[in-house]
Amino acid sequence: MLDAFAKVVSQADAKGEFLSSSQLDALSGLVKDGSKRLDTVNRMTSNASAIVTNAARALFAEQPQLISPGGNAYTNRRMAACLRDMEIILRYVTYATLAGDASVLDDRCLNGLRETYQALGVPGGSVAAGVQKMKEAAISLANDTNGITKGDCSALMSEVSSYFDRAAAAVA
Repeated sequence: MLDAFAKVVSQADAKGEFLSSSQLDALSGLVKDGSKRLDTVNRMTSNASAIVTNAARALFAEQPQLISPGGNAYTNRRMAACLRDMEIILRYVTYATLAGDASVLDDRCLNGLRETYQALGVPGGSVAAGVQKMKEAAISLANDTNGITKGDCSALMSEVSSYFDRAAAAVA
């Protein structure tokens, strides 16, 4: 896993070049918005259980066949596996948000996930819908302006949103 800083330095080093002004400006912006990034990660992390639980409830309300006899989330064991997977995806989204880079999400969570779900007969569309529900909850929490660093967070929220979209696309 490379954070945004290590990734930029690694790329420049591979080319034998100094960091460009635009690369330095981008990294400077990342530092400048560091408190907002930490606030966002903290909000998602401290509310992870609620994000996952509420997303699962909403998903099962929309797709009750998942929890009906024969459904993919029927029985406590399968339900627990579903919640565990949603939590893992959320955890890696928080890692990517903190690092400012999706590589940890891709490398350690999403690569091969669709194939695994297909082999197990897990409906990817349902997982993707659950991820989208987690995205809505996480963005809502992160956009709550009470008790966090003031400022425009639209770019950061767009970044966080892209990590959830990436996860949903990987399993669909």
